[in-house]
Amino acid sequence: MGNSNSCSNHLGIPPAKGPNAVGCSDFMMDHTVKGTFFRLYYPCVAYEDAEKPDWIPSKEYFYGLADFMNINRGLSEMIFNYLFGSFKIPAAMNAPYKQNGKCPVVVFSHGLGAFRTLYSAICTELASQGFIVAAVEHRDESAAATFFYHGKTEEPEEKEEESPPPKPNHEAPENLVEEWMYYRSLKPGESEFPLRNKQVKKRADECMKALDILIQINSGKKMENVLGTEFDWMTLANSMDLCRIAVMGHSFGGATVIEALCEEVNFKCGIALDAWMLPLDDEIYVRVKQPIFFINSEKFQWAGNIMHMRKLVPPDSSSTQRKMVTIKGTVHQSFPDFTFLTGNWIGKILKLKGEIDPQVAIDLCNKASLAFLQRHLGMDKDFNQWDHLIEGKDDNLIPGTNVTEIP
Repeated sequence: MGNSNSCSNHLGIPPAKGPNAVGCSDFMMDHTVKGTFFRLYYPCVAYEDAEKPDWIPSKEYFYGLADFMNINRGLSEMIFNYLFGSFKIPAAMNAPYKQNGKCPVVVFSHGLGAFRTLYSAICTELASQGFIVAAVEHRDESAAATFFYHGKTEEPEEKEEESPPPKPNHEAPENLVEEWMYYRSLKPGESEFPLRNKQVKKRADECMKALDILIQINSGKKMENVLGTEFDWMTLANSMDLCRIAVMGHSFGGATVIEALCEEVNFKCGIALDAWMLPLDDEIYVRVKQPIFFINSEKFQWAGNIMHMRKLVPPDSSSTQRKMVTIKGTVHQSFPDFTFLTGNWIGKILKLKGEIDPQVAIDLCNKASLAFLQRHLGMDKDFNQWDHLIEGKDDNLIPGTNVTEIP
């Protein structure tokens, strides 16, 4: 996407810090809208001159971001391409998987108006530390954009509004036609809860489907990847520790974590980053039994949202199972990669940056997450060196919340 731009000389997604090189590959099972689509991050064989994937995979994602922000597509494509078009994800595209024991698994759910590539600083760090991470791209019309295919003899999916068909950016598989799904805004007068509640259920189902596919891949079953990538998925046979599986997500993805924990016992714990709780049914809270860790930003949360979190993490709880911390100086967009890719003034205007150094914030988030995952997946690693972060013991952390809570 685009040429290198003058904004990116000192900006970029930070490389992962763990002992493993990181590879990534896209997997689509079933070409239809009902299929599953995710980007997999994994420990890989390191080699020089590895191809790094574009952070924004194609211009349709710029269109989707424009729709989400309710701005003109043509203008926004030029602006977004200038600001973000040259950035690469710090991972080797389709690099061979590195065999080294069995890896614990994380399924990651993106936020509203996002997509599978936007949390690469988090996903690559987990993979560098020995996890296999499936970053799902949701097809509930909450992603900025996503795509699937229909057969040349099939009718395309019904659309409420016709928009000109985009030109494909890569070869569609034989006898299939690429079709794009964009972010759906609320209609005038439409109530938000029914739509978001329906979406969060679909999102959780997509996380469970992704996990089911990983389980089949791990069993050695030959799976057909519609995208036909160079990566050999058979090398992942017997690579995953299926007793150690977690679910993680940001914002709407944080709500998806709660829904998925409720529906799938194979998810042994969950990490919700600045979760948006509105989509969840009230009855779900008593049904969630697994450990949960809420990592919040300082500027996004409000009393009503925290009140829902408190149904899972009571303020006076001494439980090691349920924890909440807040990272000082952060904003809602301190978790996706955008925070690393804009200069200070643009970042502050667009609320992509907080007062804290983005690298310090993401390090705290990643280290606290790794400590929590080790604790609740029973891993034999050294991530417990960061156990104090789970308790909010750091100059840049607040135990619990900074929000004045409703009595």
